[in-house]
Amino acid sequence: MREYDNETLTKVQKAELGILRDFVDLCEKNNLTYFGIAGTGIGAIRHGGFIPWDDDIDVAMPRDDFEHFVDIAKRQYSDKYMIMNGIENENYPLLTTRWMLRGTEFVEEPLKNIKCPLGIFLDIYPLDKIPDDEKLFRKQARKAFIYSKLLILRSIPYPVLGFGGIKAKIVHAICAIVNVCMRILHISKRKLYDKCLEISTMYNKLEKTERIDFLCDTTAYLNIHYISDIYPLKKIKFEDMQINFPNKIEKNLTEAYGDFMKLPPVEKRKNHYPYKLKF
Repeated sequence: MREYDNETLTKVQKAELGILRDFVDLCEKNNLTYFGIAGTGIGAIRHGGFIPWDDDIDVAMPRDDFEHFVDIAKRQYSDKYMIMNGIENENYPLLTTRWMLRGTEFVEEPLKNIKCPLGIFLDIYPLDKIPDDEKLFRKQARKAFIYSKLLILRSIPYPVLGFGGIKAKIVHAICAIVNVCMRILHISKRKLYDKCLEISTMYNKLEKTERIDFLCDTTAYLNIHYISDIYPLKKIKFEDMQINFPNKIEKNLTEAYGDFMKLPPVEKRKNHYPYKLKF
């Protein structure tokens, strides 16, 4: 993690709160379901807002609500915001969707060579049904992991790793070889994105499942939510707002992060410190 100066971090957080405010307003006016997750949940419960060193806001939406959000945002908010995902621009290598503030730039170091516009953003995670049968889910999870990482490697031959030394050099060499092979074979970024989407949504036609998930994260198991843990949603203070969170957000965060109320050591704190930033 690189540290911001206080003025810059405050300015980034203020811009993101403005995006969140418009997002919540859009969702509430159109009866769309959303809720805060991950670091946004930790920040709300532990700090009453942003984690002090954090610089992003994460929200999740069931797939149907997410698709309605994208449609409304593109029709009614396109003068102020831009939707960014692999459908809008095949060079975007992630399965999340960003709602970005036009006229700004926020380019993280890992994405500095990606050829698509990147601005100050709200990170949106579409959640899909996953099967109750654990064997079927793990098969789906393995496929999602493979294709989502291939999508990243298609654009980023040397991804950021959580370790260093000789192990990192070996992994980077393998990643670079995979990148070259995909380019030689003309494997398109859009086809990889479509495959990830196909895998993620393959069980959405099931009438009912116990869980929904964002499969294409660091692991497929980080954002599993039991339906019974989500509803009824509850409001929790986030800075000067009250926003939706899962009813049992504390349980979800504990399962994902352990003792989330304990501050991590400085060396394990994370943010998205930008390679390029423009307000």
